[in-house]
Amino acid sequence: MFAKLSKAIDGYSQKQGEVTSLLALPLLVVVLYEVFMRYLFNAPTIWGFEVTTFLYGIHYMFGLSYTDVTGGHVKVDIFSSRASRKTQAGLNIFSTLVFFLPVMTCLTIWSIKFAQTSVAGRELNSTSWAPAIWPFKIIMAFTLLVLVLQGVSNLIREIQVLRGQAES
Repeated sequence: MFAKLSKAIDGYSQKQGEVTSLLALPLLVVVLYEVFMRYLFNAPTIWGFEVTTFLYGIHYMFGLSYTDVTGGHVKVDIFSSRASRKTQAGLNIFSTLVFFLPVMTCLTIWSIKFAQTSVAGRELNSTSWAPAIWPFKIIMAFTLLVLVLQGVSNLIREIQVLRGQAES
């Protein structure tokens, strides 16, 4: 049952990372448009910088769990790299339970509260364009929640390795 849950979480993280990687395309279009308007026509937009910030921020946040499921985050494995796979699993379980899950759970809870406050106040950015920023705060909370779920999936896999039920 837990293996199926882990596989489902991994599949979701993988797919959402692949889909949201396409955000690089509209980001490229906006940046090119802004550069042309600014330097060729001397008519910069009031929205270009914020749109690029929002698009890149969304791209980055959705990339967190994708990077985790693909093993792309930086690790300092100077001591564990020569250990057996079961010892590595034990260390990963410890670090996930002591560091990752508590910190990321707190960040997720705080970001949800932050998003709720933003939605309730219909928060706008304090610039001349003044776009709504509450949708981006909802996205931030959601992506942090997905990252916590990915951490749970990693924990399940490491427990299986420690028990000798899986090898990865």
